[in-house]
Amino acid sequence: MVGVVEADSIASRAAGLAALADAARHDLARLNYPPANWVPERTGPDGRRVLDVLVVGAGMCGQTVGWGLLREGIRNIRVIERAPHRKEGPWNTTARMPILRSPKHLTGPDLGVPTLTFRAWYEAQHGSDGWARLYKIARLDWLDYLLWVREVVGLEVENGLALLALEPAGDLLRARLSNGEVVHARKVVMANGRDGSGGFRWPRFPSFDPADPKRRGLVHHTLEDIDFDRLAGKRIGVLGVLATAIDNAATALEAGAREAICYARRQHLPQVNKFKGVSFPGFQRGQGMLDDDWRWKIYTYMLSAGSPPPHESVLRVQKLPGFSFRFAEPWTDVIVEQDGVTVRTIKAVERFDAVLLGTGFDVDVSRVAELAAFVANAKLWGDVRPAAEAQANPEAALYPYLGPGFEMLERTPGATPRLGDIHLFNWGSIMSQGALAGDIPGLFVGATRVVQAISPGLFKADVARHVEAMLEQEDPELAPTDYFVPRDKRVGTI
Repeated sequence: MVGVVEADSIASRAAGLAALADAARHDLARLNYPPANWVPERTGPDGRRVLDVLVVGAGMCGQTVGWGLLREGIRNIRVIERAPHRKEGPWNTTARMPILRSPKHLTGPDLGVPTLTFRAWYEAQHGSDGWARLYKIARLDWLDYLLWVREVVGLEVENGLALLALEPAGDLLRARLSNGEVVHARKVVMANGRDGSGGFRWPRFPSFDPADPKRRGLVHHTLEDIDFDRLAGKRIGVLGVLATAIDNAATALEAGAREAICYARRQHLPQVNKFKGVSFPGFQRGQGMLDDDWRWKIYTYMLSAGSPPPHESVLRVQKLPGFSFRFAEPWTDVIVEQDGVTVRTIKAVERFDAVLLGTGFDVDVSRVAELAAFVANAKLWGDVRPAAEAQANPEAALYPYLGPGFEMLERTPGATPRLGDIHLFNWGSIMSQGALAGDIPGLFVGATRVVQAISPGLFKADVARHVEAMLEQEDPELAPTDYFVPRDKRVGTI
């Protein structure tokens, strides 16, 4: 009987979601979506049609930019994603929290269409009472929702396809893809995730080399793919006490690890999430419009302040046997051995079966292999601040200094002219634009800003063709009346 009820429930949810999809598509039709493509066609040096925009990454950010471009009438695009279907973004890979940290009411991927909001998606399956009972969004529900939006708006994504290299090619960008294909594009949006402007941050220890194959199975970065079942029965050391580190410790313990200890340099956990204080429209829209002094002041403070782990994550681990924090105990060395890891701290020498490094990611575009042809001339925040400020804030100084549409800028003007056609819509944009490319609260503002920068750029580049088309336009509006005059008999220009 239980199986019958469960099957009925699944069928009911599917029917509700199908009805919502129909309603959403009807709303989109009312909004004249998708509009006709208005960008004139171009042919590249290989004789093939040039892409107007190549979007690299189809997670939350890339997907939203892609559908925003379609909504703008920019339809000659490709959206590529290196991960397979359902592995886009961190939701089903390296994100290890049961629920999202953001409040359930936030919008963004919907781009202002009510029937495309998460709330509409959830209510279609669980009703308004279900929505009222919902505390926060389940992580995998968010993934399912994103993929549903992608399907409803008709955004085509090429999964399993990565960008290998981007190079200038006259007035175009040439992209080499992982399938051997070479394509030319006018604009490229790098929406390739939180580590898309650098890579994993590996702590430096005298005896540890992340490139050493001996670390495999023994030392893991928390942003890597980890087989937690292999940690069952083991004693785990975790470097870090912020959200990702704690969620990984909890996942290890829930998979059967015997003990997990999170270490911190700090005396206690950070207590205040300053990002919550800037999650309102005025700040999201206005921060990127401020002068350099204000932007530098705001985000050097934000980066140094840190954010506490969500209380849900702390409650999750503190109830698990074998968990503990070690505050004010930084590590001084990590020694990988054949059957375990020795960790030296300022207070003790510890032996672990495996170690997890919850040290996050770096922003350093010189590490982005796909952009190797451009990064030597990419303007950084350290280039626009006094030397003393840059030296005092070396992490912030490495962030790329972006233009108002997330476009990369040249350190030496004219030396890399196509650099401005690359829009960096990932976490590397935070110093210039605020948290608009990676966090749900700012997604609507950020994705819209990128699209609204690309659209006039494409128009301006083709303005002569648009004006010519305007001059040649023939619209026999008065043909049904007695006052229609054929073109060859008209007096004047029209």
